[in-house]
Amino acid sequence: MIQRKQEMKNLQGLLKRHRVVGIVGARQVGKTTLARNLTKTIDKKVTYFDLENPEDQSRLADPMLALKELKGLVVIDEIQRHPDLFPVLRVLVDRPRTAARFLILGSASPDMLRQSSETLAGRIFYHHLSGFTMDEIGAENYKQLWLRGGFPRSFLARSHNHSDEWRRGFIQTFLERDLPQLGVNIRSTTLSRFWRMLAHYHGQTWNASEFGRSFGVADTTVRNYLDLLTSALVVRQLAPWHENISKRQVKAPKIYIADSGLLHSLLNLKTFRDLEVHPKLGASWEGFVLH
Repeated sequence: MIQRKQEMKNLQGLLKRHRVVGIVGARQVGKTTLARNLTKTIDKKVTYFDLENPEDQSRLADPMLALKELKGLVVIDEIQRHPDLFPVLRVLVDRPRTAARFLILGSASPDMLRQSSETLAGRIFYHHLSGFTMDEIGAENYKQLWLRGGFPRSFLARSHNHSDEWRRGFIQTFLERDLPQLGVNIRSTTLSRFWRMLAHYHGQTWNASEFGRSFGVADTTVRNYLDLLTSALVVRQLAPWHENISKRQVKAPKIYIADSGLLHSLLNLKTFRDLEVHPKLGASWEGFVLH
């Protein structure tokens, strides 16, 4: 296991300064592992709720009753499954001399966790967790990180084929299970086709009209799909820089698949030999360096 010491240090500092800290990141990026490792370093009482566990869901059937007497650190994993918890957390953290700190984990951007921005404004600090970075795995392993991406199970797989197999499974379950849990009602086959087409635009300036014509739908529809995958933290939009802010707002961003390993699986690139002869070699490197 690769120890994420800097991430651990950052979270320890945040929990000292804020009553509620949110870790947001794509599915399977290591949020739960990081949180569990963090709890081992805390000498206070720790209460853990995993909202994918039916038993923990039952414990939070009446969230105010379950949470109001707790002390120490309270960890709530997969918070996006129960956004109705945010109003309860607001009441609890506003109590004078509250004895609890809350660490919430979510597989979506803060904007997609709709209620959090409304009810916990000024009370929560969000920490974005990405996949493994160069300082965590060592510069000598950069080729493996570039090809496989930063998802822990993908990077640590026994072979390139096993890594690619894991990523393909991730893409399928993400589209078929995870997005519907976030309230997305778009067919998984449609988003799969869109995501794979988007991989061929990796590193290019977004052109909604051109993409809409290729995809066969309106500009506004493909823009909605793009924003959706961005909010789910699997696509990155790099905003243009301009001295005049008003001009920047009308210019199009550059589009990147957020993880280089996912990009390579979407493009059906399993080995470095496949990558080295592909037209997206330079764009793939650009996205990797950006990450």
